[in-house]
Amino acid sequence: MHRLTKGQARRIAVRAQLLDGPRPTELLTVVQQLTMLQIDPTAAIAPSADLVAWSRLGSAYHPAHLQQALEQDRMLFEHNALVRPMSDVGLYLAGAGDWPSREGTRAWIRENDRFRRDILDLLGSTGPITSRDIPDTCVVPWASTGWTNNRNVTQMLEFLMMRGEVAIAGRVGRQRLWDLAERVYPAGVVVPPVDEAHRIKNERRLAALGIARQRTTAMPVEPADVGEAGEPAVVEGTTGEWRVDPAALGKDFEGRTALLSPFDRLVHDRVRVQELFDFEYTLEMYKPAAKRRWGYFALPVLHDDRLVGKVDATADRKASVLRVHAIHEDMRFTRTMTTDVQAELEDLVSWLGLGALEPA
Repeated sequence: MHRLTKGQARRIAVRAQLLDGPRPTELLTVVQQLTMLQIDPTAAIAPSADLVAWSRLGSAYHPAHLQQALEQDRMLFEHNALVRPMSDVGLYLAGAGDWPSREGTRAWIRENDRFRRDILDLLGSTGPITSRDIPDTCVVPWASTGWTNNRNVTQMLEFLMMRGEVAIAGRVGRQRLWDLAERVYPAGVVVPPVDEAHRIKNERRLAALGIARQRTTAMPVEPADVGEAGEPAVVEGTTGEWRVDPAALGKDFEGRTALLSPFDRLVHDRVRVQELFDFEYTLEMYKPAAKRRWGYFALPVLHDDRLVGKVDATADRKASVLRVHAIHEDMRFTRTMTTDVQAELEDLVSWLGLGALEPA
């Protein structure tokens, strides 16, 4: 049983997320370590996947690098709203042929088998196309009380992606381009047994987080629990047992300052970030403006091994200005913190290609 101070646990978490110094230099290295970049269309400042990459790589990163890695070099692939390293594709094809587990969804796919084959035949003859270019030949419409109701083409494509029959070949704007999986994924992919894939994914997830709970109640787009991966640990000031990556123990730490996406993996599990960093955060974009404490898309501020505040800012591309509406200090900023946050904001302006920073 490892016994860690909160400071040690925080430094393990920050290092695992490549938010210490010096910065990494390659996008592929970042995605391999983090295991994923979340795709989210919100672009009050920049899309989250790009913000996460910029937080690690700095202004040397350009969004075109991500597009090239996905669509040309095929070093990365998009799956279920997440970008992952192509070297992990076999882990996500494990058990795909048995997907889904819910009988209602399985029945809908069976009842629409002709529809399924129509899509596969069309993709086979045309190559990458958007869902808008695929005729809806379903027999039994998809029924839902939510926004997916009667969205038969997109639902079938999503299901076929999970079954490993189709894949996302690229994007045109926000529209996904769909193709046969065999033309997107490399030949000869090794697909491990389901149990082995599950174990490896837990190990990869723990290596990306550094320290995590064996089981959590968090419901982010990507699981936050790690099962039996790693070794047991307790952290002072917290209850219960943690799992820690043994490879992350005993390493030197060089801190730096970073502005984070609200979807960043360092802060995505709000319970974990409260326990380890004593940091309260809620994404307030879905709240009425009058009820927001920190802002529509406030960026958590990391300084060394502490989360010290939030920056409420938006990019006004028409005016070519990054507007900083407020900087919320969870702890009083030192002169060094203030200087470093200012430097990160100026770097963000440069990276976004804007002309000016409008301070709070």
